[in-house]
Amino acid sequence: MFMTVTQKALFVHFFTASGAVFAMLAMLAATEAKWSLMFLWLVVAFAVDGIDGPLARRFDVKNHAPRFDGMLLDLIIDYLTYVFIPAFALFKSGLLPGWTGWVVIIVITFTSALYFCDSQMKTKDNSFQGFPGCWNMLVIVLFAIEPNFWIILILVAGLALAMFLPLKFVHPVRTERWRFLSLPIALAWTFFAGWAAWVDFHPQSWAHWGLVATSVYLLFAGIAQQAIPQRS
Repeated sequence: MFMTVTQKALFVHFFTASGAVFAMLAMLAATEAKWSLMFLWLVVAFAVDGIDGPLARRFDVKNHAPRFDGMLLDLIIDYLTYVFIPAFALFKSGLLPGWTGWVVIIVITFTSALYFCDSQMKTKDNSFQGFPGCWNMLVIVLFAIEPNFWIILILVAGLALAMFLPLKFVHPVRTERWRFLSLPIALAWTFFAGWAAWVDFHPQSWAHWGLVATSVYLLFAGIAQQAIPQRS
């Protein structure tokens, strides 16, 4: 028995909503300081987030399942998995002593709440205007390399400011320019993130180098596109 177009569209919404379940599983792991397990669930949620968008456009959920707002659903789950849970983990991890932890969670959650409701967050080429609040990607790198807390403070402050600057950050799936490179690198980041968490952030793991390299590309590719004019 084949599914109707409406049923397929509803299934996409259900698939997106599964991210909330993975967010809860990640949060439960975080409350018990099971950081590797938490990040594994967040990687699963990240993969769901990467797949549901193309599916939503493929089955035209806006017209075939209009009762549910897929974009709003996606933003709710993204705030949990990209912002709230990673900020909680960073606060509880021991990487930030004393007052620094409080500063970081306030900055991350406050600025991200504003950014997630920014009506101008997308550019004409479907990139992001300003750092898109992907704190989960930063925090897993911080867990892997364990830098000095001053470095963490500088990174958080810089990226929080970058959320509201006219800087472009690529969407690996939707930004057409360099997609042939951005999409495989995003997939590689997902692999390295899962690998790093799977080996419990072992300091000798090559996953750490892969995480850093892919994160640097995803962080600066959009800015590079702004600096390098596109040939007509």
